[in-house]
Amino acid sequence: MTKARVFRGVKGTLVSALAAAVCYWMWTSLWEWSDDVSRASGDAMGAGWLEGLLAGLLGLLSMPVLLWAGMRLLRERGNHLLVVAGFVAWWIIGGEIVEEGNVGDMATGLYIALFAGLGGLASLAEMPKTRS
Repeated sequence: MTKARVFRGVKGTLVSALAAAVCYWMWTSLWEWSDDVSRASGDAMGAGWLEGLLAGLLGLLSMPVLLWAGMRLLRERGNHLLVVAGFVAWWIIGGEIVEEGNVGDMATGLYIALFAGLGGLASLAEMPKTRS
């Protein structure tokens, strides 16, 4: 493995860890907001539903954007696998730690570390450059 590939993997791991931390914070904050709206509305049917949907969508859809933007800021191109695999992995991992709500701090840290490791591996795959 060349030095450039190793650096690409390190960049992918760091970007994935940072993106997971940001998405986790954002998703949990939005989820708490949704719960607050639901509790404040009392027994109103569907109270907090729209806010919960927004929390879930933003918690999921921000991940591929953050992965792409982070790798582009570090001057890495061809991150298609990282973005797609990161979205799918975050759907599973992020959904587990945020939506379930009963995961402890240690398990949350381990899940985020797992996501960062998967992101680092996925970042090693680079789309071939096309000639124009």
